Amino acid sequence: MNTATQLSTALPTSDLDADGRVPEDLVAAYRQDGFVRVRGVLTADEVSRYVDRAAGYLEEHRADRLQRDRIFSQLVNVWEHDPILRELTLHPGTARVAEQLAGFGLRIWHDQMLVKEPRSNAATHFHQDRPYWPHANDRLPLSAWIALVDVPPERGCMTFLPGTQTRTDLQPQDLSDEEDLFGRAPELRWSERVTVPLRAGDCTFHSGFTGHMALPNTTDKARFAHVNIYMDEDTLFSGGPHVVTDPLGLTAGDPLDGDQFPRPAQLDRR
Repeated sequence: MNTATQLSTALPTSDLDADGRVPEDLVAAYRQDGFVRVRGVLTADEVSRYVDRAAGYLEEHRADRLQRDRIFSQLVNVWEHDPILRELTLHPGTARVAEQLAGFGLRIWHDQMLVKEPRSNAATHFHQDRPYWPHANDRLPLSAWIALVDVPPERGCMTFLPGTQTRTDLQPQDLSDEEDLFGRAPELRWSERVTVPLRAGDCTFHSGFTGHMALPNTTDKARFAHVNIYMDEDTLFSGGPHVVTDPLGLTAGDPLDGDQFPRPAQLDRR
C-alpha cells in the first residue's frame, strides 16, 4: 500500500497567508503558552512526497535507528543523508514560521524522524527537550513537529503543558518514566494539559523548555513525524555530551554554526 493512502481526504486548511506568515494571534499564543498548532504548513503534494520517502528511508535504515525504550524509532540528521528529506529539514516555509514565532534568527540544531510503529501502545512521557542539549548563551530554541500522516490522539499526537517554557532550571528528564518530570517539579502535575491532533501537513511548534508528551499509537498504521529543531543562531557549545556534537571536536564556548548547523534556505526576514 502506498503510504500516501494514509493521508486525510479532507480539503486542506492553512493558517499561512500569501507571504507564508501566520497571524499575530498565533504568535502571541506561542509566546504565552510555549506551543502552537499551525495548520497546512505543507501542501498535500509535499506531504505525499515526503511521507513516501520517509517510509522508504526508515526501511533502508532500520539497522541504524535508535529505538527509545521501545517507545518510538528515531533517526537523527537524516537531512545529511537523503536529498528529499533534506528539502523537508531545510524547508523555507517551516523555517519562516519558526523565525516569526521565535522573533530572532535561527539555525538547524538537528532534525529527527520519529516513528511510532503500529500498535506500539507506549506513551512518550512528559519531558522538556532543552535540558538534553549542550547549548549555552542561547535564547529559547523551538521545534517544528511536522505530521506526515494524520495524527489523531489514538495515533500518538502531542499533549503540552502550557506556560512551562519558563521552567529553565530542571535537569534532563527520563521520557520513559511518567513520574520523572513531576518528581522534579511536583506543581506541574496539576497544570493544564492540551492535546493537539494534527492533519497531515500540520505542525506544532514548541519551545525547547515546554513540557510535552506523545500519546501511544494504538492504531494499525505507523505514525510518521519529522521534527526540525531550531536554535538561536548565536548559540554556543556548552561542552556537554550529545550524539550530534560528540564527533565534531568542539571546545566549550565554540559557536554552533557552519555547514553542520545551517541556516534554513532562502528566508525572507522582513
